[in-house]
Amino acid sequence: MNPKYLTLLVAAALSAASFSANASGYRFGSQSVSGQGTADANGAEAADASTIFANPAGLTRLDGMQFVGGVTAVVPHSEYKDAGSKRFTGTPTGGVASLDDYAPTAVAAPSLYLSKKLNDQWTVGLGTFVPYGAKLSYDYGWTGRYALTNIDLKSMTINPSVAFKLNEQHSFGFGLDAEFMKAYLGQGVDVPGSVLALSSPTPEAQARRAELLKHIVAAGGNPAALASIKDGHAEMDGKDWGYGFNLGYMYHLSKDTRFGVAYRSSIHHKLRGKAVWDFSGVTTDAVVNKVLQASSRKTNSAALVDIKTPETLSVNMFSQVDDELALMADVTWSRHSRMKDLHIEFVGTTEGDEVIRQQWKNTLRASLGMNYKLNSNWMLRAGVAIDEAPVENATLRHAALPDSDRKQLSFGANWKLSNNSSIDLAYSFLKFDEAKTTYKNDCSPLHPAGSCTGNGETTVGAWNTRLHLLGLSYNHKF
Repeated sequence: MNPKYLTLLVAAALSAASFSANASGYRFGSQSVSGQGTADANGAEAADASTIFANPAGLTRLDGMQFVGGVTAVVPHSEYKDAGSKRFTGTPTGGVASLDDYAPTAVAAPSLYLSKKLNDQWTVGLGTFVPYGAKLSYDYGWTGRYALTNIDLKSMTINPSVAFKLNEQHSFGFGLDAEFMKAYLGQGVDVPGSVLALSSPTPEAQARRAELLKHIVAAGGNPAALASIKDGHAEMDGKDWGYGFNLGYMYHLSKDTRFGVAYRSSIHHKLRGKAVWDFSGVTTDAVVNKVLQASSRKTNSAALVDIKTPETLSVNMFSQVDDELALMADVTWSRHSRMKDLHIEFVGTTEGDEVIRQQWKNTLRASLGMNYKLNSNWMLRAGVAIDEAPVENATLRHAALPDSDRKQLSFGANWKLSNNSSIDLAYSFLKFDEAKTTYKNDCSPLHPAGSCTGNGETTVGAWNTRLHLLGLSYNHKF
């Protein structure tokens, strides 16, 4: 293992927050409570200022100044069962084989939008929302600990926007995206496996073991401490700002029917952070621990990963069928294929890159939704969606990103408090397909120095996940 591996996993987490998100890959799937109520089928509705996220061209439909402030609570439940995870030596990793408490009880993601109509043609807006996030705390002793023990990812986007109404049929929107990421990650270090490998009868292993014992004795340590070896542990944090843009177009076929197209660009990030390695509990002999850490070439240092997030393209429609009923639909394409194998450079060292194999595929998300005006104060919403995961198969599903295809069922309501204010409510249930993994890290701790870094583990098991989302927002027209 090398600090580069930690940085790489942070990058991977940025692209797969599947336990605290409901969109495939890395995206958090609810930036609007009104949208959530229709399973995000309402990209062409432009019901409130949250259209800044879905389609900024929709701003031209909003009068005066409008405000939307909301929060979405994610309540996950996920289980993992091991099916034979192994060290690079081919022996079982051992540890806890069944987990059901590694996802948080609940997490919350806020959103805030403001729009202002300047005249009959121009409208401006400002949005801030959570594009993605994850919080997983696996047991330090679980069978997949050499891939991941815990991760905490936070992110925020600030999205100023402007929209122009050309005529009664055509509207255009443009926004700038300033995106902040902050992440923490931990994982086990397979010191027991490395020492076990030195017990092999091969001449190379015996030579390495003799060299290690010589260093321990020279440093004043007790070689007998090697009889009882525990894992080391590594921690990583990193943060970065990245910048992109989003575009929108809306075509009004009639006063009751319209179509929208929206694009959100890729964002380039250079995630910079530090890696801290802890070998203090590997044995009861502090001198031996220092020698083991030195021989593993694991030192506290800075680290860097260069990534580009996938862009999205959405096509949607909205039709007001009659005074009570409105129908809508959305199809969103995500270019996840940008996320090939992740290569990490550890600045200032001769260590080889750490590589996580991903080879993600592009995905589609399709949703259908409806509004029904119950009376002058209440409007009901509902929607369904299917969403593909970018993970190609079990051999490419890493513990930091156990994503899978999922189905979503949503219900919502808008409660009109007065002529100028209302409250939106939403509930969604998501069921993920079983997410199996047979992921193997191709680089072991005994690879030659400078060739690569990694624990060499093979994680074999399956995740079963479902999510509940609860959304609440307040809307006000000034």
